[in-house]
This record gives sequence, structure tokens and C-alpha cells, in this order.
Amino acid sequence: MLDRELHQLDDPQEFGRLWQGFMTARLTLGLVLMLLQSALYFTGSTHSKVQALASAAYFASTLVSKLWIKPRRLGRSFNPAWGGLVGLDLLVFSLLQLVQDNSGINYTPLFALPILLASVLGSLRLALGTAAGVTVLLLGGTLWTYLHSTIDATTPRFVQAALSGVGYFAIALLANQLASRLASEGQRARRSQLAATVQRQVNELVIESLPDGVLIVDDRGCVRAANPAAQQLLVSQRARQSPVFDLRGEAGWRPLLNLTRLSFGTGRTQEEDVTIRMEGHGPRRVRARTRLAAPLGTDGESLCVLFLQDQRELEARMRTEKLASMGRMSTAVAHEIRNPLAAIAQANALLEEDLEDPRLKQLTAMVHQNTKRLEKIVDDILDVSRVTPHGRGLAAPALALNESVQQICLDWAVQNGSQQRLGTRLPDQALQVRFDTDHLRRVLVNLLDNASRYASQQTGAIQVSSCLQGDRHAAVSVWSDGAPMDQSVERHLFEPFFSSESRSSGLGLFICRELCEGHGASILYQRNVRPVGGQPSEGNEFVISFLRTTTDTPWQTTLY
Repeated sequence: MLDRELHQLDDPQEFGRLWQGFMTARLTLGLVLMLLQSALYFTGSTHSKVQALASAAYFASTLVSKLWIKPRRLGRSFNPAWGGLVGLDLLVFSLLQLVQDNSGINYTPLFALPILLASVLGSLRLALGTAAGVTVLLLGGTLWTYLHSTIDATTPRFVQAALSGVGYFAIALLANQLASRLASEGQRARRSQLAATVQRQVNELVIESLPDGVLIVDDRGCVRAANPAAQQLLVSQRARQSPVFDLRGEAGWRPLLNLTRLSFGTGRTQEEDVTIRMEGHGPRRVRARTRLAAPLGTDGESLCVLFLQDQRELEARMRTEKLASMGRMSTAVAHEIRNPLAAIAQANALLEEDLEDPRLKQLTAMVHQNTKRLEKIVDDILDVSRVTPHGRGLAAPALALNESVQQICLDWAVQNGSQQRLGTRLPDQALQVRFDTDHLRRVLVNLLDNASRYASQQTGAIQVSSCLQGDRHAAVSVWSDGAPMDQSVERHLFEPFFSSESRSSGLGLFICRELCEGHGASILYQRNVRPVGGQPSEGNEFVISFLRTTTDTPWQTTLY
């Protein structure tokens, strides 16, 4: 256990700094010894050239070690590395101690430097071996003095050498143990730092991949960190360009700033639905929730973690869950209703054949009308469960968009007697898109029925057109000059079972959207201006965007 090399530092930079420190100390000591011995020689205090030459040679060797020798460990035992550093020091210091004359200088304390060098840069065995070598040299020097000196002070000199040896053993042991402890703590600190770095990277990866926005805000309203989702929700270049920004910098962020201040003021978690309004962007409804982080230490700064959840995504998830449960129940109920409904319709038809009273025939006509309405509702409910899952329609065969739209519009206009109200503006040659023909007919007929219900009776009150959208998409628009929708109706326009009329099932636009998304297309609603009777008129427009396979062609305008 004593030979463990925990003190052998794993960090090359740390070991390099330690090495350079010892080399600088040796170089400084060599310079001092050379200057001291030179001064003593030239002032006549000593007549020995050996000390001056030994000091000069030692200074030269330390200079070489400082400039050209790379940092290297001394190992566990005596080796050339030990001999080139520690051994050289012991040799020079022993020589100075041995040949000292009447100058009265004691060189014994200099042996502490090689012992420290071996203790810190080598193993415990090497450190104790070096201390033992120094002790032997001191005792040998004392014995040499005893044999060649006439001064009777043998006992004190031997006692002094022995005490110095004991002190050097203590220095070697303590220095090695301290170096081992520091190295062990350094390794533990590096492991902790590495673990903290890995944990921080994992946390950053998790936070960046969260669908919800996360903001770290201080008590002054300064955002310290924000994940990409939060930057997207804040809809500002300032939030995207700089990782640190101030919530006071944009008026649209005022609700978030007020919520964080309320959380700091009360010391409690706050939750509120806020609306972020930025210039050039539509309002963004966000559910914001705060949570205060405990300050680090007594003087630590308190931070507030602000979680932002897009209400649109939340509503989409709720809608998906609602559709999943509602679809199963609706399908089961629709199947149960269809059989008795067919029996009622058949019985009503048989009853109508035997009736001659006009009043009774009027009643059977009402029964027939409402059974047809119920059958349509049942069909719509069943269609919800038959809609192609998203992405599967991408395998549908290519469809000549303009030819199909033109034929569908013609059939609808003839059937509804709306040849004058409906106008189309389509290219001469068909655009090729990926969409099922029957599904396209259902979508357009539904949109045309809705347009006919709210449009005026003027010529061109309903208009169908197509255009290109970039290199990969084409769009078909169904426009009518109806009145604008209420915002509450527009917000839930494509939701199932939502309708502004009590006699509607509320599934038409929902099925249109599901059919479009099932083929990789999309549908949206907007207000737009079109010419009607030579005058610009504002109206409601539904735009369907398709995946395209061919290029654009010239325009053609037709009124049925």
C-alpha cells in the first residue's frame, strides 16, 4: 500500500507545472551557489577551487535540465532519471559539505531539495531510499571529519548527522503522503468534473430536445439560457441571435416578465395562459409555468425556471386523444343506428305508396328527408374511421389536378344549378399531383357545398382556381364572397362535431383536413379579395396544397 503511485499525477499539465517548479528551484540554487563560491574565492575567504568549480558545473547542469530535458517521472526505484536529477544533487552537495574549509558554511540543509524532488516526483520507496542515502552520506562525512580532524567534537557531530537524517526521513514521508493525498484529491476532482460535464451535456441535450420551451430568468428579467423551443415561441430575432437577452426588450414579452416578477414576489409557483404578440407575427397563445430554483449559498442569486407550452400543440394532443376515444364510440354507435334507420326508411317508403292524403304524404316526406339526413350523418361518422392515415396517400397514383378539378366543378354546378355562380381559373394542361380521385371529389364537393350555403347569388360569387407553390407544390383555392367568420368559429373550424349550424354534423371540414393530410397535402382557411362583377370583393377562401410532379402551364378562365 505504501508503494502506491497515487502521487504520480495523471494530468500532464499539472505534472509539467510541478516539474518546471523543481527545475526552477534547482537552477536558482545553482546560480546562488556559483555566485557565493565565486565571491568567497575572489575575496580570499577560501582557497579551494573545488567548491567554485563544483558550483559552476551544478549551475550548468541545472540550466540544461531546465531548458532541454522534458518532464518525466522518476519511477519506483533508482534509475537513470533519478541519477540525472536527484543523484547529481546529492553528489554536488556531498562534495561541498566534504571539502568545506574555514568558511563555516553548513551545506546540510541543501539535501532537503533532492529529498523533496524524489518524494513528489517518485514513489515512497524512492523517497525513503533517497533519505537513507542522504543520512549515510552525512554519517560518512562526519566519520571522514573524525578520522582527518584533530578537533575533539566527535559526539555532537554524529548526533547532528543522525538528527538530520531523522528529519530527512520525516520530510520524505510527509512530502510523499501529501503529494499522494493531493494527487488523489486531484483525480477525484477531475472525475467529479468529468461527471459534471457529462451530466451538463446530457441535461443540455435533453432540454434542447424538449418540445416545450424552457427559460432561465433572474430577478431582473434577464434570460440566462433558453432552449430552441423557447426561442421559437418567443418569435424574435433577439432571442435567436443571443443566448442572453432581456425580457424587457420586447413589449410582447411583458406577460412573461410580469409572471416571473409575481413568482419572485410571492415565492410560489405560478401558472397562467398568456398571449405573446410580436409585430409581424400572429398572436402566440402559450401556457406559462414558473418554478423558483433554490439559491446556491447564502449570497447566491435566485433564478426562475419558466416553462412554455404552445397551446396549439396542447390542443392538438387533446384533439388526438379525444378523436381516439370518440372514434371508437362513434363507429360503434353508427353501426347500431344504421340497421334501424334502414328499416325506418323502408317502412316509410312502403307507407307512402298506400297514402293518398296530401297531409300524410307531407309527413312521410318529412320522415324521408330526416332519414336521409341521419344516413348522411352516419356515413360521415363512419368516414372518420376510414380516413387514410397520414403519409399513406403519398403512394397514390398521379392525378391530373386541373382536369379533375374542372370535371368535379362541372358536375357540381350542373347538379346544384349554379353554373353562373361558379367560375374556375385553371391552367390549360393538368398539373400532376399525388391524390386519390374519389377523395379529391369529396373534398371539393364539401367545400363547394359550404361556399354555396354562404355565398351571394351574383355571377362569380364562387371561384375555384389553381396555382403553383414553389417547385414541389400546387394549390387549389375555393373562394366565396360570404361574410367573415367569427373568431370563435374560425378557431375550431377543422375540429370534429363543431358547427355553427344546429342541423350540421360538424364533420365535413374535419374529414376534408384528414383526407388532405392523409395524402401529404394541407388545407387552410383565410380571408382574400377576388373580383366579382368587375369589383374587388372580400371573401372566405380555403386553400389546398398538393405535392406536385410536373411544371406549371398557362391560365384558362371558365364560367359554367
